[in-house]
This record gives sequence, C-alpha cells and structure tokens, in this order.
Amino acid sequence: MVEELGQIFESSGVVVVAHYEGMTVAQMQDLRAKMREAGGSVRVAKNKLAKIALEGKPCASIANHLTGMTVLSYSEDPVAAAKVVDAYAKTNDKLVILGGAMGDSALDVAGVKAVAQMPSREELIASIVGCIGAPASNIAGAIGAPASNIASILSTIEEKAA
Repeated sequence: MVEELGQIFESSGVVVVAHYEGMTVAQMQDLRAKMREAGGSVRVAKNKLAKIALEGKPCASIANHLTGMTVLSYSEDPVAAAKVVDAYAKTNDKLVILGGAMGDSALDVAGVKAVAQMPSREELIASIVGCIGAPASNIAGAIGAPASNIASILSTIEEKAA
C-alpha cells in the first residue's frame, strides 16, 4: 500500500487533499466518476500510511494536511484533479479542500482554487491548434479571393455582352 501511494505521489501532476466527512457512498462514487472522466483518480488511504509514502517525495508538503477523514485526488494533468475537486466542493459542502501539491510546490486552499481556474492540457492544445490553423485559413482565403473576384467580373461582363 505504501509503495502504491508512493508511485501516486511521484507520478501525479497535482494532488489535492480534502476532508470528506459526512459524504454518502453515492456522493463519493459520483466524485470518483467525475474524476475518472477528467483523467484523474480519488483515493482514501490511512493517513499514517500516506505520510510514510510521502517521505522523500516532491509533494511531501501535503503531509500536514493528512488529519481526520481525508481523501486524495490526483491526476497526471496538473490541472484536472484540482478542477474536479473545486467544482464538486462548490456543490457539496461536505467536501472541504485542505490544500495540495503541484510537484514540489505546496498549495493552500487558494492555491488549489487558482490551479482549478487554469486551462487544462486539452484546452491548451485546442487553443494552440486554433492559433496554428487560423493563419493558414486566412492565407487560403486571401489567395482564393482574387480568383473569385475575377470570376465575378467575368460573369458580369458576360451578362452585359448577352
């Protein structure tokens, strides 16, 4: 268990720690499903084991948040887990964000919320592709425009001649 948690802490782009006291099983399953859709995971582990697994890891700063009934949300995408937890916490007051870590950077509650506002990897890729594609479509439009102008002039001349 400690080794598995250690792998999670090493490979995750972001880890968010939250209290989940009072959440029903259905609510926890809903959170897990939403996290799975975003490419992340939710894990409930004994705090003592998680603290042992954190030793020497980049995100060791979250160890002080591991008290009480805590749930760990994590994802490879540095934004996905924070987005899902933040959105879920807004609709369910039983899930209380305590903090987290992004690599070796510790995040407080405000930090997790700030990360949640950042665009995800997919959103960034889409905007880059849009930026790359826009000049190409503008060039194609500029090249095609004179030809269409010539065609319309020729059709106008033809109509006048007839």
